[in-house]
Amino acid sequence: MPTPIIQNLLTLSHEIGREDRGLAILGEGNTSARLSDDTFAVKASGTCLGTLREEDTVECRFSALLPLLEKQSLTDQEIDDALLAARVDPKAKKPSVEAVFHAWLLTLPGINFVGHAHATAVNQVLCSPRAQDFASKRMFPDEIVCCSVASVLVPYTDPGLQLAQAIRQETKAFIQKIGHQPRVILIQNHGTVTLGASWQAVLTAMLMAEKAAKIFVGAAVLGGPIFFTPQNVERIAGRPDEAYRQRALKM
Repeated sequence: MPTPIIQNLLTLSHEIGREDRGLAILGEGNTSARLSDDTFAVKASGTCLGTLREEDTVECRFSALLPLLEKQSLTDQEIDDALLAARVDPKAKKPSVEAVFHAWLLTLPGINFVGHAHATAVNQVLCSPRAQDFASKRMFPDEIVCCSVASVLVPYTDPGLQLAQAIRQETKAFIQKIGHQPRVILIQNHGTVTLGASWQAVLTAMLMAEKAAKIFVGAAVLGGPIFFTPQNVERIAGRPDEAYRQRALKM
């Protein structure tokens, strides 16, 4: 039987990988979970979220992957070698190429799970000139409750190490500006990353970001969207009843 953390990781993966949700199909997307201060589990390369099994997850050492973020020039082969060397079990499958950004995000305070998907509606926006508006502005209360007051926007970057470095840079800048960690990271022309203390928080943010994108696209067709004012956003974010809902949602 899988450990409770791995079971939660599998549940998160299956929920994100549901075909009817349009978040990830085939081998798209990846997920991860902190196992200890030293290791984390991440989806194996080439596996499918919707059908992920325990043997399709790979336990990796933080200490083997985080130093890669300081490297400025590594070949694809060197990165592959580093991913394989990070495995606790040398017979395990190859970790996802995105394992480096998962490793870094899981070092943020209180973050235990991370999900990454190529959500259809979100990518409609991220593949358009309106990505910055979608990331920095909010349209309705539940978007604030589940996705916070804004999202990180990362310019398109080659997947793998370069993307991990870009996510770290933009997330640090976001934290310095906003004053707290993000719940949603948007990668232009690529997809969505959500993070949280629980797998439920990761899934909730992922689903709400997708709903927000659908509303954004529909409103754009009708001449909008009409965004909340900063005062509206601050009010919703600070309401005690909304904080209660966040706790109920395990955000």
